[in-house]
Amino acid sequence: MVYKDSDELKKILERFAGSGWDLIEAPAKLYLEGSGDKEKLVSAIRQADQECGSCGCEYDAMYKRALELLQG
Repeated sequence: MVYKDSDELKKILERFAGSGWDLIEAPAKLYLEGSGDKEKLVSAIRQADQECGSCGCEYDAMYKRALELLQG
């Protein structure tokens, strides 16, 4: 990744990859390894945000920021 904010995105994806939630864990791991599909990752993060994005957990803001970084 050559994005200005790639370090921030990498840290967020590393958190997702270690989350234990299959929905975001696998797509994040694959993307970090360089073999993941960006659209699948974005789709998984969107779904996670819909299901859990306002529950008050530490990931709520990360979903939104990751989407901003991936689409920016």
